[in-house]
Amino acid sequence: MQALAELDLPYLPVQSPEFGADPTGHFARARAQHPWLARSDIGYFVHEYRAIRELFWMDDKMRPSFDGIVEQLGAHGTPWGRFTEEQMISLPPAQHKLLRDTFAARFTPRFANNLRPMMRETITGLLDEWVSKGRFDFEEFASWFPISVMFRLVGAPVARIGAIKKDLETLGLAFSMDKTRVPALQQSITRLDQLVHELIATRRARPAGDDPEDLLDLVISAGDGGGISERQLADLIMFFFIAGYDTSKNVLTFTMHLMMKNPTVYARCAEDHDYCRKAIEEALRYFNPGTTFRFTDQDIVFRDVLLPRDTMLFFPLSISGRDPDAFPDAETFDPERAIDPNTRHLAFGLGKHMCLGQYIARAQLQESLHLIAQRIKDPRLDGEYGWRPFPGTWGLKGLPIRFAAG
Repeated sequence: MQALAELDLPYLPVQSPEFGADPTGHFARARAQHPWLARSDIGYFVHEYRAIRELFWMDDKMRPSFDGIVEQLGAHGTPWGRFTEEQMISLPPAQHKLLRDTFAARFTPRFANNLRPMMRETITGLLDEWVSKGRFDFEEFASWFPISVMFRLVGAPVARIGAIKKDLETLGLAFSMDKTRVPALQQSITRLDQLVHELIATRRARPAGDDPEDLLDLVISAGDGGGISERQLADLIMFFFIAGYDTSKNVLTFTMHLMMKNPTVYARCAEDHDYCRKAIEEALRYFNPGTTFRFTDQDIVFRDVLLPRDTMLFFPLSISGRDPDAFPDAETFDPERAIDPNTRHLAFGLGKHMCLGQYIARAQLQESLHLIAQRIKDPRLDGEYGWRPFPGTWGLKGLPIRFAAG
């Protein structure tokens, strides 16, 4: 058995702008030195697809390390620190199971499918507004879609979308581990918290009734029936906003980036709704914004390496689908790729912390891609783009395009 401190591990400069621009290249070089593990200034990165899966199935021996993240950022006792340490995924196992079981029964594929007409209406309205321009920043365009859907789902006032969108942009950068962002995080989480409490109070006074699209009544009812506190209920809705915004926006933006390189795929997406499902699943393998993290809750021996208790482990789901040992021809984007159930993409996590909103996210991405491909014809790059920090909610920063209107 090898001690972690004795391993000759590759170093990853994960907080540098250069790393955010090319994490797959850095991880490929790291893989040449050690098959599944690397070190960084903020913890250890498990970068092999199969190692990530195997360790996720050992989740009972680990705990979410949000408290460690908060400590590294010096944010204990702040509004953002409290939210981060008390959100559902951070709770002790019994409380986490209660909350998850209470809401998982509601976040079903059927519920998500019932939302598809509203999603199509929303993206159509945005396309009607934007397509006549002939050129725009696709990331900015894409940012309006998930938040507009979320606002409709909880009956939030449309006039607040712009301000809350800016706050969600700020909160999406929280886990880039940049201490200079902490003051802005406090302001943004405080405004979001205020909005959510207003929504809950208004809805308790005036329930929406039998509206099948309404998520807020569903969540309030589930929370009350499960004995969930008002604070936990508000935190869950805040998490719904934070987790549902940047991830969907970044995936949709990167998918357009992929489509411009694969025009035949893009053209078929305009014609074939079911093919969009395949294209989105392949896009989620090729790219997703997430990195999850854990503390080891006890000493763990994994592949003859001792991972001591309280070791900070990062799992870059964002690049796991590009592991050439798990995915043949991993750098090729192919919606017709055969799916091996033993190597499905990890965009929504795995095990007891798997994303509750995955069916809503998939529906949003499928519906939007299908209609975007019909209306934004022959998209081409129209300037330079950048990259968001890694880790955190990674992805493209800007995507200027020009196109013919459909």
